[in-house]
Amino acid sequence: MAELTVAGTYAKALFDVAKEAGKIELIEEELDSLKSIFEKEQDFQRLIESPTISVKEKKDVLQKVFEGKMEEELLNFLYILVDKGRSNQIERIIRKYKDEVAEFKNFSNGTIYSAAPLKKEKVAEFEEQVSKLLSKKVKLENQIDEKLIGGVKILVEGKVIDASVKQELSDLLKKLQN
Repeated sequence: MAELTVAGTYAKALFDVAKEAGKIELIEEELDSLKSIFEKEQDFQRLIESPTISVKEKKDVLQKVFEGKMEEELLNFLYILVDKGRSNQIERIIRKYKDEVAEFKNFSNGTIYSAAPLKKEKVAEFEEQVSKLLSKKVKLENQIDEKLIGGVKILVEGKVIDASVKQELSDLLKKLQN
């Protein structure tokens, strides 16, 4: 729980800087790119998060990789995370930053879990349905959950909409037992 509070605090600080600089969307895009780099280059992520590598070495690597290719505000923010020993919080901070952007733009981010990847059109249909349900614009990110037999499970603002086959079977079993 403390990690979420830390991530939220740092995300809010980055959002405030981005807002002041008029770069909310640009910083969000660069955070998405950073997340993608970490997913593809896990050795790079481990290096940045490693407690055994010195702060100076980490900052040198960040400078060589990102200087001139990333907004100065975001690069300075990464330096601060390294200085404060919080580089292991980057992924949580990215999620919380997206929440800050969503709140600012009056919409909610959510996750739609499915057994297989969903087409963009299908995700858009679910976004529309959930938006009507919550009376708020909703943006969903599709993630694969191999435990699902079929159907979907949606998580938005701490609420779960379970339209999975497993849940439907469970509901049917309960009806049959009554």
